Amino acid sequence: MAELLRLDNVSAGYGEAVVLEDISLSVAQGDSLALLGRNGMGKTTLLVTLMGFTRLHRGAIRVLGADVGALPTHRRVHSGLGWVPQERCMFASLTVEEHLTAVARPGYWNLRRVYQVFPGLEERRRNLGNQLSGGEQQMLAIARALMVNPRLLLLDEPMEGLAPVIVQDMMAVIRQLLADGGMAVILVEQHAKLALSLTSQVIVLERGRIAHRSDSASLLRDAEMLNRLVAVA
Repeated sequence: MAELLRLDNVSAGYGEAVVLEDISLSVAQGDSLALLGRNGMGKTTLLVTLMGFTRLHRGAIRVLGADVGALPTHRRVHSGLGWVPQERCMFASLTVEEHLTAVARPGYWNLRRVYQVFPGLEERRRNLGNQLSGGEQQMLAIARALMVNPRLLLLDEPMEGLAPVIVQDMMAVIRQLLADGGMAVILVEQHAKLALSLTSQVIVLERGRIAHRSDSASLLRDAEMLNRLVAVA
C-alpha cells in the first residue's frame, strides 16, 4: 500500500514546552494504527500536532509526500486529514444536519451514506447538538469528520464515557470503516485491548517518545508486555 502519512523526527509541544520528541512513524493508505500509552504521555498531543494545533519544533510531517508542517489546520483537512476530538465539540446553535453539511466536501461520504452508517442521526437530524446523548454526540462527531472525506481519520478516545452497549456500536462502526479499505485510521484509546483488536499496527508512547512499535496482534497476545507498557503503576 502507498504511504499516506509520514513523520520524520518530529518534536512538538505548546509554546517552548516540548511534549513529543523524535517521533518517526508512517501510515499506509487503508492502514490502522493504535496509539497507546498512559495518561499524559503525548497521545492527544500527537493527534493535535498532525492537525496543526501545536508548535512544531523540529522534523517533518508529510501527507502523500507533501510537507504539511507549516500549513494551517484547514489546509491539512484539505490534504486529507479528518479529526474527531475527545471533547466532541458540539455546537448548540446547529442541528445535526447542519453540523454535517457545514463541513461537507465532495467525495464518497455524503448525507445519504453517513445516515446509512448512523441511522439514529437521521432520526435526530433536526435536533440541536446539545440535545443529543453522549453516544449520539460521539456518532455525530465521527459522522462530521467523515463528511470532509478524509484519507486519514484521527480518533481521540471515541469510546470514552460511553455505555457498554454504545461502545459495541462504536466498535462496529470503526470495523466497518476499516473494512471498506479506503481510509486509514489512527485510534487513541485508553482501553488497550479494545484498540488492539480493531487495528493492525500499534505504537506506545512513553513521556513523549515511542517506547514500543509492533503489529497489534503480537502485542495483544503478550499480556506481560502490554501490562508493562500501559498499566498504571
